[in-house]
Amino acid sequence: MALASAEYPFLNLMWTMLVFFLWIAWFWLLFVAFGDLFRRTDVSGWGKAGWTVLLILLPFLGILLYLVTQGRHLVERQRAREAASGTTGAAQIAEARRLLEEGVIDDAEYQALKRKALAR
Repeated sequence: MALASAEYPFLNLMWTMLVFFLWIAWFWLLFVAFGDLFRRTDVSGWGKAGWTVLLILLPFLGILLYLVTQGRHLVERQRAREAASGTTGAAQIAEARRLLEEGVIDDAEYQALKRKALAR
């Protein structure tokens, strides 16, 4: 053990751990950016291609720019996706029933919404 500590000092070990942690954090941010980018419907194909090229060719600058320009809305989009996926089938059926009773939809549309909610 003394031989290992003499050949690789403690501060070098801490530096290596910090660099490794930052490398993992950067990959995590890259996956978050790509995940958000390709789930978005408000960005065109060319916009997605441009961001992808920027994120691949200039990765650190690309991540920084994406977080600065899209970071505020990134959380809002994530919460909206979670809220939409958190809606239960029973809640969807109840909402469809309410719309049917109000006359907004007809019986065929109600049955279609009911089948879709039950299929989840």
